[in-house]
Amino acid sequence: MTQDAPAVKALTVRELLDLPAVVDVETASRALGISRSHGYNLVRTDQFPCRVLRAGRSFRVVTSDLRRVLGIGPQPATDDAPAAAAY
Repeated sequence: MTQDAPAVKALTVRELLDLPAVVDVETASRALGISRSHGYNLVRTDQFPCRVLRAGRSFRVVTSDLRRVLGIGPQPATDDAPAAAAY
């Protein structure tokens, strides 16, 4: 009997727009709809589809690259949004 891997809960567009400048590999993998382990395998083999920064023993994915890969444009500025949040 084989056991199916648990489904990966992808991020919504709103959640993607609210992400900080860099995220961990697990969050980026969720956004891409892949498992955490597959995401780390792609990082280790330099095949992750976004720019990955190494910080000591951990890795950080550049959120703007993640959004570009997913085809999500910058967040539009609104009157109630802080100026720093507008891209």
